[in-house]
Amino acid sequence: MLRPLVLALALAAFASQAAAQPFGNAARGSGLARSNCAACHAVGRGPDASPDPMAPRFSAVADTPGMTDRALRVWLQTSHPTMPNYILNRDDTDDIVAYILSLKGH
Repeated sequence: MLRPLVLALALAAFASQAAAQPFGNAARGSGLARSNCAACHAVGRGPDASPDPMAPRFSAVADTPGMTDRALRVWLQTSHPTMPNYILNRDDTDDIVAYILSLKGH
């Protein structure tokens, strides 16, 4: 579980914030996160703990130093041994990434 996150963070360190472009619908991403991710992750803006202690809070993921949309995409497209193998289409990925990044600083 840590290896994909380390890879995502390494990619985030090299990604340029200046190259970021608007994408996704954070409101739709919130709904997707609540229906698909909330069984394990704390997906809201508050400090609530995740139902699964091994699953990071989405706000903590957003606040990871250097976290970018590219790093989140790598993380979402990498299989995780303790995570269900969801197959997200591009629009759903864009929306969930936009939602997670909207949690930055909350």
